[in-house]
Amino acid sequence: MIIDCHGHVSAPAELWVYKSLLLSHRGEHGKRFPDLTDEEILAYTNKKEMAPCGHLDMLDRVGTDYQLLSPRPFQMMHSEKPEYLVHWFTEATNDIIARQCQLLPDRFAPICGLPQAAGEPVENVLPELERCVSRLGFKGCLLNPDPYENSGTEPPPMGDRYWYPLYEKLCELDVPAHIHSAGSRSRRAPYTLNFLLEETMAAYGLVESDVFKDFPDLKIVVSHGGGAIPFHIGRFRASGLRRGEEFLDRLRKLYFDTVLYSEEALQLLIKTVGHDRCLFGAECPGVGSAVDPATGKTLDDIAPFITGFDWLTQEQKDGIMFGNAMALFKLDPPKK
Repeated sequence: MIIDCHGHVSAPAELWVYKSLLLSHRGEHGKRFPDLTDEEILAYTNKKEMAPCGHLDMLDRVGTDYQLLSPRPFQMMHSEKPEYLVHWFTEATNDIIARQCQLLPDRFAPICGLPQAAGEPVENVLPELERCVSRLGFKGCLLNPDPYENSGTEPPPMGDRYWYPLYEKLCELDVPAHIHSAGSRSRRAPYTLNFLLEETMAAYGLVESDVFKDFPDLKIVVSHGGGAIPFHIGRFRASGLRRGEEFLDRLRKLYFDTVLYSEEALQLLIKTVGHDRCLFGAECPGVGSAVDPATGKTLDDIAPFITGFDWLTQEQKDGIMFGNAMALFKLDPPKK
């Protein structure tokens, strides 16, 4: 079995039109989202967009059985004003995800977005998290380390007590947060690069803080293999050792997805953080769904790399491919 912990919603076009209207009228026309039939929602679940074929067909092509479905991060407009626009759009997105997962329970499980309006107290996101988990059955949430979206205002680091009410609620609900930044207002660091920068800083900020001392049951997954962390592990270890600490021991409080599109990067991640801290993720379809001319396959077809590592046992491979995600997100996907 293959469980992809990092998938994003293929939403009806009406969701993106709704966002455009919100940004145009700034709430003057209210928050009402258009009515959509189940058939309309299902049609977009397999509509061809940025991949060679539709979402469901891409999952079949790469052998993914089950996928955790979350918002498209660059669409989440956390830095927009006024705050209620962020809340309205996040709620609409989560509702679409919930409906897709209810319509296709054998393929998808829901991960919610948080209405992280820049500059507002983190407590403001808790009602939506509670609604999604307790009422709609969501399995976790995305967490953006920078709601300002790289606009020049620095957010609090992930070890700051600003985030503590959210960490407390995550522990109370017993669901993981999947760290994934959103948009970027900088041309110097567009969103696809900013993802990696923010996730590197988030992982470092958590490891170098007291968060896991204060919240030992907190479950955090870091997107895109932790950004630069595995590549520069020697530098981080050196800083820790000067203080008499082992950075790797603290790093293993975190989990990491495998959204890395090369065999060498996957090998480095798994050997650095350990097979038991890795969850298969391919974000398929997504950025990696471009076809590699050298192989004729999409770059997000990464399962063969992991299953082909002869230095992993079958049990360890199974943990990465599905077991670790099942345990962390408390999943009960259909048997093959």
